[in-house]
Amino acid sequence: MLRFKNLGSGSTGNATVVEAGSGTHRTRLLIDCGLGVRQLDTRLGAAGLSVRQIDGIFITHEHSDHIGSALQVALRHRIPVWMSQGTHAGTGEADFDGLLRLASDATAIELGDLQIMPFTVPHDAREPLQLSCTDGASRLGVLTDLGHATPHVLSHLQACHALLLECNHDTDLLAASRYPPFLRKRVGGPYGHLANAAAAELARAVRHPGLRHVTAAHLSQENNRPELVRAALSAALCCAESEIGVADPREGSAWADV
Repeated sequence: MLRFKNLGSGSTGNATVVEAGSGTHRTRLLIDCGLGVRQLDTRLGAAGLSVRQIDGIFITHEHSDHIGSALQVALRHRIPVWMSQGTHAGTGEADFDGLLRLASDATAIELGDLQIMPFTVPHDAREPLQLSCTDGASRLGVLTDLGHATPHVLSHLQACHALLLECNHDTDLLAASRYPPFLRKRVGGPYGHLANAAAAELARAVRHPGLRHVTAAHLSQENNRPELVRAALSAALCCAESEIGVADPREGSAWADV
């Protein structure tokens, strides 16, 4: 069985647990570690887990809301960490004491009951990677930081049974926001973050009968609203608004079976 739970999504910190397997033999991957050590412990505890049960950490890029306490957590608990060479350079080539594993585009990673497939995305970081995860039966696509969906991105999200999908901002709210012009340009640009309409287009492009669950992520607290996200994605996916999950910055999301 494959399932996932977001622990928090947004500019204040990002982390998601993906779990595969059954019984006592389960593999758990932490995607991003943008929370502080204590906050991570608290949120994992609320999910019924401990950091000692995490088998690996995958860092998508070096921005602080994604890498956060990864080095501290990895060293304290001896957890291997995957990231791209560019992301590692973006950390100042932090010393992971032998725990660093370099990830690259379209090169599969085997971790217990999970196979992880990283893929490159257009975002304003050194070498950002997003990923899909499968246990051999079900597939989850994770896509939380990018400015636009390239054909390469879309190819890696085909046949996913669940998506954790960035819906960062509503275009009109961003245009009218208090953000200075340079920041509005960055966020809404081709290497920034996905607008609701762009996320809906992406969801429509990868929709298929087996897509059972979509959770919206990385919502801007100032430039978006959950109701706008649900309306956009439900229209694209031809489903009820109540079927669209939304990850909260502090509460994350409920466990979802893929």
